[in-house]
Amino acid sequence: MTATLPFTYLSDSTLAGLGLDSTQIADAIETAIREQEAGRLWAAPKAALFPQDGRYRMATLATGESSGLTVVKSVTVNPAGPAQGLPSIDGALMVMDSCTGHLLGVLDAGWITAVRTAGMSMVMARRLANPRSDSIGFIGTGVQAQSHLQACCALFPIRRIRLYGRGRANIARMTARAQAMGLDAMVCQEANQAISDVDLVVSSITLTYETAPFLDARRLRKGAFAAITDLGIPWHGDSLQAFDALFVDDLAQETCMEKPLVTPAWIRGDMASLVSGRDAVGFERHRRSAFVFRGLSIADLAVAALAWEWAGQRGSRPCPKPA
Repeated sequence: MTATLPFTYLSDSTLAGLGLDSTQIADAIETAIREQEAGRLWAAPKAALFPQDGRYRMATLATGESSGLTVVKSVTVNPAGPAQGLPSIDGALMVMDSCTGHLLGVLDAGWITAVRTAGMSMVMARRLANPRSDSIGFIGTGVQAQSHLQACCALFPIRRIRLYGRGRANIARMTARAQAMGLDAMVCQEANQAISDVDLVVSSITLTYETAPFLDARRLRKGAFAAITDLGIPWHGDSLQAFDALFVDDLAQETCMEKPLVTPAWIRGDMASLVSGRDAVGFERHRRSAFVFRGLSIADLAVAALAWEWAGQRGSRPCPKPA
């Protein structure tokens, strides 16, 4: 009789309850980048579809020797979701045996996407941001803003935040959470006010190319670092030249994309060039830096594999049945 593996489903609430922190998430992503550099992890470029109805669909695929897993993620960004009582971002990940392709489990994508994105930002912020950063400006106050707030507070001595968004409920939620953490929180009436006097900036508006740009990178102070998770959509394109050190997640992936994140000539490098040390740039007080990114297949694999391992250790998923 051949061995059979039970099908496992891990919900967002189960994944969030595993107790993984932002440092573990960022470390797992760095490890995955090094694994890929060493030829032990493989990933396909991110795929995206725009069905012309305001929604945005994306998928990632990666497989690794160390984890023994292949992970496929499919996510839809649906701006109409909140009005229907649904999340604006929803989807799932399939976790499969990397040798056989056998389906091991399905994981909700909400928690993984949130912490993976913040984890990617932290990998870059560790190297590019002022280690004494004590202030953050948030453009957008949804799930990504909340995950970045938690991650940034774990890495930097944050004391104050500035908020700009369009969803009153999200603004109120972010303000209350920040105040509960002992932070000074101010809601800004104008977007560029939220980014002009802070050390860190996180822009994470809902993904739609119908949004007219409204952020000017020249308003950032010298030494500031920006994590731009929303494809750069809210930023005036020409103003991005104000970043002295601008990085993307994957240069090879960028060459496959129909619409570039930024003018290619402005890009200094990507996550791999920085993590590997090929690019030795670090924080400098006179320089603005930014990380503009789409999302990375290997980061989804890294976080899913870490969560899968922890779920097994804590008994949140069943063990294989004996042969």
